[in-house]
Amino acid sequence: MAKKKIILMSTGGTIVSSGESATQTTGYRLGHLSINALLDQLPDLKDKIELEQEAVSHVDSSSMTSEIWLKLARSVQSAVDRDDVDAVVITHGTDTMEETAYFLHLILKTQKPVVITGAMRPATALSADGILNLYNAFQVALDDQSEGLGVLMVLNNTIGSARFSTKTNTTNVATFSGLNTGELGAVIDNAVMYYNRSTRPHTMATPFSVHDFDQDESFPRVDILISHADDDSMLVDAAVAIGAKGIVFAGLGNGCVPEKVLPGLKRASEAGVRVIRSSRVFTGPVFNGLSEWEEAGLISSWNLSAVKSRVLLQLALKKGITDIDALREMFERY
Repeated sequence: MAKKKIILMSTGGTIVSSGESATQTTGYRLGHLSINALLDQLPDLKDKIELEQEAVSHVDSSSMTSEIWLKLARSVQSAVDRDDVDAVVITHGTDTMEETAYFLHLILKTQKPVVITGAMRPATALSADGILNLYNAFQVALDDQSEGLGVLMVLNNTIGSARFSTKTNTTNVATFSGLNTGELGAVIDNAVMYYNRSTRPHTMATPFSVHDFDQDESFPRVDILISHADDDSMLVDAAVAIGAKGIVFAGLGNGCVPEKVLPGLKRASEAGVRVIRSSRVFTGPVFNGLSEWEEAGLISSWNLSAVKSRVLLQLALKKGITDIDALREMFERY
């Protein structure tokens, strides 16, 4: 049987970070550890795949930028457009992995498996999880069942969808979870098992592509504001003043808007700034708001988190989609 060709794209992150001792699992730094140091430890890898590597960036994912997103998306799209490439695996830090994954999930045009993985513990730690995560990511990428599922997140023996999977714990290796929907599947030893599918459109079924950035590589500014007791409109007004084209308002409970904040959000919407009404709560949908919220032009996020709502709004605004009703339909759909 012919080997499948996989492109491994590295961006940095904990998976190639080092601590000062084997017991240090927090407070480590991104160093000069090569991804090859992990690849050399993967059993039978060279017997299964033909591997090609590309270093897209070398950053801690807490310093991830939209410029790197676009560079990564272009690199992945170029790879999957090649007839000789079967899949792409990406290594990435976990802090912003879900945002990068969802961006790729919306913008890539491919049916080929694209799998993103990382680690919660540095490579030098006891029970470092990066090696097994990387091995499992390759197994998922090799599996024919993974075709057409969009961008997949593989960590801690689970297969998650970029649409739903989110980081839920600051340090635990079992941090990623599809809180509202569960996981797509699991990887146990050498078995890739699927038991769910995402019904939301992605990749081939979205209007977005890397070509949206051909003439202008900038991203619309979209700020996230988290609500709290004593909240008012000052930060909303400040976001508008510094040029925000969109605001994701992570409200209370079911996206509830404090009475002192609503006038600011209404002013923003009337000024052409598109406002997404999300929630600071981890699980559950946000929709069917009060009539005054709807009349103010606020757009419900449904079951998209605040950070993923920001990604979708940025892509929509970049595409020139600014009509409130069109955005409402888009957030319900994607």
